[in-house]
Amino acid sequence: MIFASTFLRRALLADAIFSGISAVGLTFGAGVFATLFNLPEALLRETGLFLIAYAALVGWLASRSSVPRALVILVVVGNAAWTVASIALLFSGAVSPNLAGELMVVAQAIATGVFAELQYVGLRRSTSAVTA
Repeated sequence: MIFASTFLRRALLADAIFSGISAVGLTFGAGVFATLFNLPEALLRETGLFLIAYAALVGWLASRSSVPRALVILVVVGNAAWTVASIALLFSGAVSPNLAGELMVVAQAIATGVFAELQYVGLRRSTSAVTA
């Protein structure tokens, strides 16, 4: 366990808010976004459903003054992996988004990478919890 720094808690909260908004949009607007971005509707909806659980977890972490270090590391690594996977998706040929779709994928990859970096910095600023 660690005592989460204010910086870490704010970085987690920002991630939870961004992910929560994305989750609602992708889950309930998958059909519209699929047409707008030329991306598979199922991919967008399933991403939205995943983000519901993710946003809840990260929001819960943000609300705690003491958090499991391993869980925060998992969030940081997960965000970094999401960033790489998003860019890899564009180069894989598995999807054929239009320009708006490419820009959306790149923009969310950048945002996710920024969250990973901010959370890593916040993790380094946090202190270990003393256990009795």
